Amino acid sequence: MIRPRWLLLLPVQWVLLVALGALVTGPWAAGRPSSLEDGVNRALAAHRTEVGDAVAQALSTIAGTQGVIAVTFVCMVALLVLPRRPRWGEALFLGGAVAAQSAVFVLVTVCVNRSRPDVVHLEQAPPTSSFPSGHVGAALALYGGLAVLAVAGLRGPWRLPAVVALLLIPATVAFSRLYAGMHHPTDVIGGLLNGACTLFVMTRAVPPAVGFTGRPPGRRFRADAAAGPGGRRVVVVRHPHACPDELAGKVRAVLSRHGYTDQQWTSTTAEHPSGELAALAAVPETALVVVCGGDGTVRACAGTLIDTGTAMAIVPCGTGNLLARNLHLPTDAATALEQALAGAPAGIDVGRVHGDGLPATCFTVMAGAGLDAAMVRDASDRLKARLGWSAYALSGIGHLTDPRMRLTIRLDGGPELRRRARMVLIGNVGALQGGLPLLPRARPDSGFLELVLLNPRGPAGWAAAAGYLGARMLPRRRAERRSPGTTIGPLVAHGALEYFQARRIDIAFATPQARELDGDVVADGTRLTAQVQPAALRIHLPATGRALEPADARTPGDRAVTSGG
Repeated sequence: MIRPRWLLLLPVQWVLLVALGALVTGPWAAGRPSSLEDGVNRALAAHRTEVGDAVAQALSTIAGTQGVIAVTFVCMVALLVLPRRPRWGEALFLGGAVAAQSAVFVLVTVCVNRSRPDVVHLEQAPPTSSFPSGHVGAALALYGGLAVLAVAGLRGPWRLPAVVALLLIPATVAFSRLYAGMHHPTDVIGGLLNGACTLFVMTRAVPPAVGFTGRPPGRRFRADAAAGPGGRRVVVVRHPHACPDELAGKVRAVLSRHGYTDQQWTSTTAEHPSGELAALAAVPETALVVVCGGDGTVRACAGTLIDTGTAMAIVPCGTGNLLARNLHLPTDAATALEQALAGAPAGIDVGRVHGDGLPATCFTVMAGAGLDAAMVRDASDRLKARLGWSAYALSGIGHLTDPRMRLTIRLDGGPELRRRARMVLIGNVGALQGGLPLLPRARPDSGFLELVLLNPRGPAGWAAAAGYLGARMLPRRRAERRSPGTTIGPLVAHGALEYFQARRIDIAFATPQARELDGDVVADGTRLTAQVQPAALRIHLPATGRALEPADARTPGDRAVTSGG
């Protein structure tokens, strides 16, 4: 969570640095401190070497404006993309620290005008005041911020070496600025103070250990109050690779605490993606079906449970877990089951889909064709095992230049609409991995399906699409919902994205295209027909009251909590 009142210390920090700058340019300028500083600069300039010059120039590049921005951007993206749960709080802490330090630095240089040391400079001096050192302040804000994150997030023998190595970077940058003749010693001290004070403020304004993961936890279940006499019957469908033995043991324990002592387990196979669920769930005493796997396993089980009234609980342990993400289930698989069982079942929509070479089936998340399906199809199994859903992103890079598809769309039996697109996605829910709200108004209980066409043209089109979607991940007011009904448009991001809404969507492609359902590749084809089946599947949801909100009505904090592994 953010504590904005701590940011009020930044103006105080600016005043203190301006006061220090007034001292070094005023009373101290003609006294002993100034002469001592000049002596340090002259001594270092007199002992320069080629190796030292090269190291100083390299450090100047690392701590310069472009270098700091580039490293900060990469680190923030890594914090959002690489972990199983996007680290929104840590990313905001790091980016905020660098930005706040830079803002204070600029404002100080407006008020303090100090010339550079009177020695030969190893690089061209920027037009800003020598006090305080911007390179040093930025280096401490960035690499000191990473050290703070390392202290909070790393465990084991690597934590101390990592912290020491990160803190050595701003220290060496500070020395290199003196060596290069770019700053007086008090300028470097001012830069260190600026960076250190900024980190102090940001660790309290956006505590990295809390970040945006501070959703109030679901209430604890009291087994003695809920367990019925003799126990209840549950069928557990387990994907053997996604749900290891340790997790299976936790699932057994959680179910027992909730009174489900009659547990019937079945494992999935390639030939039977829902195991023996159909036979086991047909027993009238079955009160619950628990699915331990990813979106593909959930989809296979949903096909058996639709319109039966038997509720499902999800243990998200697959690669994408998009349905779990969109339903606000916690990151930890066992905790997701605990909180879901502490809540109550709710009905969600299901998409019915068929096409040429695609027998009638269902999806709970999305059905896609084009770039999305090719990305899923070509993702390396080895990379998926090591990187999780990031492997899909790497696969997608190779398809960014694929030719656009020619297609026609018919919404709820209306007139044909002719379009071109690189990707077609029909969604029951709206958010992708990392909380990206590709279908921002999709709700799993709306009674409608959302359709998006991705059709960027050239680098500018891709940039417009990325900017539009990235902006929707920022904190914002609750989304204004469209009135339910068949809708065409709008075109956004300079035409790179186009949105539709309907109960039935018929799509015909000019040539066979790759297709996928909930992350599972199906046969290529030229037709795709999807129709919503409202409230057809009952799923246990946490007692938070927000699981069925549209994607862009949620804050980044909501998305961080819901992302699964």
